[in-house]
Amino acid sequence: MTADQRFDLASARRAGERDELGAWVAEFLASPGSDNAELGEILSDQDLWWLGPVQVPIDQLHRLAGPPGDPVLVPVKDEDWRDDVEDLEEKVEEGWEPPPVVVTWRDDQMVLEDGNHRVEGMRRAGEREAWAVIGFHDPEHRERFRVPRS
Repeated sequence: MTADQRFDLASARRAGERDELGAWVAEFLASPGSDNAELGEILSDQDLWWLGPVQVPIDQLHRLAGPPGDPVLVPVKDEDWRDDVEDLEEKVEEGWEPPPVVVTWRDDQMVLEDGNHRVEGMRRAGEREAWAVIGFHDPEHRERFRVPRS
């Protein structure tokens, strides 16, 4: 089984059905290609209640990383951002379905923890929604959550 198959939409659905999305997120973030085990550990150390995967409007996701000049916490060099995003845009246009993005619910908004490049590639390819797994710090927020519409 390839990393693409191990961490695709279907595997996220299976993890959600087994109430194992937290472990899926940690393993996905530590996998080759994502290479973000540190974020996986940070999210695992928090008491999060996971939901998903669910389709969410791309324009409702608050990005943490992106090109300089965008309202992001972590600027990514233009040349790195552009090349990665263009490659992902082409893959989406060819029918590739990226793994769900990782989101946390903070201050009544969806914060994109992992998947900034995928989301931008999808946006440029004309997609309006992305599959996401969402972590909530409060189980009541998870229960009351409704996907915001654009």
